[in-house]
Amino acid sequence: MKALFKDAAAPGLSYTDRPEPAAGPADVKIRVLRTGICGTDLHIESWDAWAAGAVNAPLVTGHEFCGEVVAVGNAVHDVRVGDLVSGEGHVVCGICRNCRAGRRHLCIRTSSIGVNRDGAFAEYVVLPESNVWVHHAPVDPDLGAIFDPFGNAVHTALTFPLVGEDVLITGAGPIGLMAAAVARHVGARFVVITDISPYRLELARKMGVDRALDVSRESVADAQRALGMVEGFDVALEMSGHASALPDVIANLNHGGRIAMLGLPSAPIEVDWSRVVTHMITIQGVYGRQMFETWYAMSAMQRSGLDVSAVITHRFAARDWADAFATARGGNCGKVVIDWTQV
Repeated sequence: MKALFKDAAAPGLSYTDRPEPAAGPADVKIRVLRTGICGTDLHIESWDAWAAGAVNAPLVTGHEFCGEVVAVGNAVHDVRVGDLVSGEGHVVCGICRNCRAGRRHLCIRTSSIGVNRDGAFAEYVVLPESNVWVHHAPVDPDLGAIFDPFGNAVHTALTFPLVGEDVLITGAGPIGLMAAAVARHVGARFVVITDISPYRLELARKMGVDRALDVSRESVADAQRALGMVEGFDVALEMSGHASALPDVIANLNHGGRIAMLGLPSAPIEVDWSRVVTHMITIQGVYGRQMFETWYAMSAMQRSGLDVSAVITHRFAARDWADAFATARGGNCGKVVIDWTQV
């Protein structure tokens, strides 16, 4: 099969032939139709400090995908050949305290596809049945390929109640954009998103935010005044990881405000902890998706009319993977999808 292969602990990827994986007794073999490019994939391709410390090279990369089941092991019970599926990329141990308590997203021995084990940038991928999500309602494969980051957005957005609340989202990358759509869908009053990319801010406007704020030109306080807000934001979703974002969020929250923090900082952040204490602010770290409550939520919202397909802005054939990566790295895009039926 054709695959994107990290053949050594060094920059670059190879578009090459690799052996097709075989399904074990409890596994599902999937013919990959589409994959999404994630920031993680860009880190792995460039082989930065994070990748050098986290990735088990050599391996096939990629973890966002949608495909068709072509084979199942003899211990598989519910997944059928022909099912259209996406995959939960965090493979958990099942026996640590969190797994046994039903908190599998907190497993201390998580192995991630495309990072610690062979992934989905290939014509075929194998996953345990327990990690396979079957799309029982019709789903475009392009959209199915981004259920993983869509799940990040849903997990973050639904950390705190949003109905009637004023929501601030810092970072208009694909996950921030999808979180904005989720906040609107579930009944937030005002949804404000910040970034410095004109392209992504315009995309946010098309996806229905009340205010898309270029923080290099305007302040969050300016947005509050323009919307007639007098008490600060109720809920913030920090998606950027930028060092200035969290302090700015804290400065613009109402007393009792809540922050769900998905963005990974690349450096230490200086926080006004006295304000966190006196304003009784809650900060909740968020990672991945709740298995599988988040998947049920996003499928239900998709079936009830939530449409995040506008976040997909570019599509490439698998053989043009280098152009796809360059587009994703350039930033003037939403989500970039690769078509593995065109190898």
